[in-house]
This record gives sequence, structure tokens and C-alpha cells, in this order.
Amino acid sequence: MLKRALDIVTSLAALAVLAAPMLLIALAIRLESRGPALFRQRRTGWRGRPFTMLKFRSMRVDVDPYGGSPRDAHDPRLTRVGRLLRETSLDELPQLLNVLGGQMSLVGPRPLYERQAELWIPRQRRRLEVRPGLTGYAQAYGRAGLTHEDKIEMDVWYVDNQSHWLDLKILLRTLANLAARRGEVYEQRYSQDKERESD
Repeated sequence: MLKRALDIVTSLAALAVLAAPMLLIALAIRLESRGPALFRQRRTGWRGRPFTMLKFRSMRVDVDPYGGSPRDAHDPRLTRVGRLLRETSLDELPQLLNVLGGQMSLVGPRPLYERQAELWIPRQRRRLEVRPGLTGYAQAYGRAGLTHEDKIEMDVWYVDNQSHWLDLKILLRTLANLAARRGEVYEQRYSQDKERESD
């Protein structure tokens, strides 16, 4: 209950402060390319319940919304504004609305596609025991340098060790990474399986 209360207070405060910048970002997206400023996508949430996750649109509207993540800044699917948003993580700001609405938390495992959750073994599905987060342990301490399997293991560790102190450390580490522009945002090695397939 305390974590949920903190999510509500913090997301409300952040939305109040960031309302004007978010409107400017939305305008920049609409001016550069046709289509909506917000990107909506179904993800697996708390206790396996699907929800619609919000992001600022960073790609053209004619690409597969469930395609692979961009591997570098030269991906032709990215718009110029979208590239900047991804590299600064500003594309994630609309998820503050998901936090306010209770589908997400400030800190927790990042929400993944429904088809990915269907492949998990029972131990991996334990990451669904908490609300998905705007940022998480794997994102603060590895992000794109980790494989999908690495992130799952870190998510399960977070579920086993979650505390308000750990959440604070993750938030501070995330803010420090953003301020220092640390952490590659483009996936370097998505999956161990895909690595073996490409050998």
C-alpha cells in the first residue's frame, strides 16, 4: 500500500512538472511525421493481466509494432525526433499515466510482450508477482548490454529482494545514468538463443 501511495504521489507530481515539455514533445512528433504522438501496445502486467502501455512514438507508423528493437541509431524505422527520444529515454514519459492508473509502478520488471510471457517457466513467471515498472533493476544495472535471459534472472532476483530501499537505489541509479547519458539504449545482444542461431 505504501509503494502504491508513493507511485500515485510521485507520478502526479512528475506529470504536473512535465506537462508542458510532454506537450512540446507530442507536437514535435506530429510535425515531423504523420500519425499519433502516442504509441500504444499491449503488454503483460501484474498477475499476468494484459494492459495497454503508452510511449511517445519513435518510429514511422508503417512499421511492425511488434518487430525487433532497433540495434543502432541508423535504423531506418526511427524518426529523427524518435531517435532523440529513445537515446534520452524521454519516449517512456507517458508511462507515468500507466503508473498513475495502477497498471505500472515506478520500479519493477519492465513489461514484456504477451507472447514472451507465454514461453516462461514457472520460476520466470514470478516476475509477474509485482507491477511492471517504469524502470527496473535490470535497466538500472545493465540495460541493453544484457540478454533477454539475463534481464529475466535479474527481475526474479528483484521480486525476491524487493524493498523500499532497493526501489530508491534503482531510481537514483536510473537518474544518475540518464544525467550521465550512461547505458547503451540499443539492444546489443537480445537473446542467447538468437546468438546461437546466428553463429
